[in-house]
Amino acid sequence: MRNSKFSKVDRNQFIFVKDDDSFGEGHFTVTGQININNAAYMKQELEKHIASGSINIVINMCSVTFLSSTGIRTILSIYKKTKELGGKLLIENPSECVRNVIGMVALDEMLLK
Repeated sequence: MRNSKFSKVDRNQFIFVKDDDSFGEGHFTVTGQININNAAYMKQELEKHIASGSINIVINMCSVTFLSSTGIRTILSIYKKTKELGGKLLIENPSECVRNVIGMVALDEMLLK
């Protein structure tokens, strides 16, 4: 993992920030749109976090304005990896957009904190 506390990219109004590691959980905040242009970056950063040994991930999505099918696939992929390793992935503070999309694909009980 990088020495810096922040991992950040700005593509199509997308910002991904690693907040901290506390109680064995990696806390991240995502703002803006999660779409085909940036979901791969988010997946790469979360996979790096898992590879560093932290298998519990909490993602704050209170400021996400758009969640594409690519974003959902990314979240599910990371969810499966953490679960296989005995960990978890949870979404906290989902925006209305995130809550609606996750609910439409019937993943709300599995992913929402």
